[in-house]
Amino acid sequence: MVVQQHRLRGGAFAVATVVLGVLATSGCSGGEGAVADDRPGGGRPGDVLGAADVLARAKSARTRTSMEMAAGGTRVTIRGEGGYDFARRMGRLTVVLPTDPAGADEHHPVTELLTSGALYMKNRGAGVPADKWVRVDTTTLADGNLVTGGATDPLAAAELLRSARSVTYVGEEELAGVRVRHYRGMTDIARAARVAEPHARASLAAAAKGFAEDAVPFDAYLDDDGRLRKVRHRFSFTNETGTVAVTSTTLLYDFGTPVTVHLPDERDIYAGRIRV
Repeated sequence: MVVQQHRLRGGAFAVATVVLGVLATSGCSGGEGAVADDRPGGGRPGDVLGAADVLARAKSARTRTSMEMAAGGTRVTIRGEGGYDFARRMGRLTVVLPTDPAGADEHHPVTELLTSGALYMKNRGAGVPADKWVRVDTTTLADGNLVTGGATDPLAAAELLRSARSVTYVGEEELAGVRVRHYRGMTDIARAARVAEPHARASLAAAAKGFAEDAVPFDAYLDDDGRLRKVRHRFSFTNETGTVAVTSTTLLYDFGTPVTVHLPDERDIYAGRIRV
């Protein structure tokens, strides 16, 4: 999969393009297995499969995201912060791009609106007017927007867990003052696309076609109410410079906090050429 080559209305497009550009400048399939617990009496590994359903019942949460990309000995990180309405399946993030190799901060924070099948971005730069949004159909992206936007959609991250297999209970830990149960296992993108809720299937199906391998290792942390507090997925793909390892981490907290997301009007969406 070549992230740089996503195309939108005549122009190359992706937040991850910036990150991969930094990496380049610096020189640089799973099965259907069942859930299992190799530590009897500890935890409930089966809870991982229903994490997305529990989030829907929790309605909303604040979130922080981190996406680390590594290639050729160089490692860069994109960070995001915002909120997600799981009932409406919509979120809003402010994503901070990494500095350039010289250390200069060239990139302003990007506002992202996440919704089923689409990603809206403001302050994209590279020829996009400051008052305009860019809209991307995530079902057309080779990664289904699991990495392109610089943050994995929190609900998509939970939907991926529906295909979890070989889940083991690692133990009990404390996360930001909350007791959580730590689970580790493998998920399968192609199978997740088949068993996910309808709103997530098309994007995950696109990702299943785009990644070189469907198998994705994960670590999931659930609280006593079964709510997903943290999830980390480790993706990998190849481009013309070699293999890029991507670690995507999503933190969820302050459940029930109202999250307001207003999608832009059609007249506010940029339809011109986007420069990389």
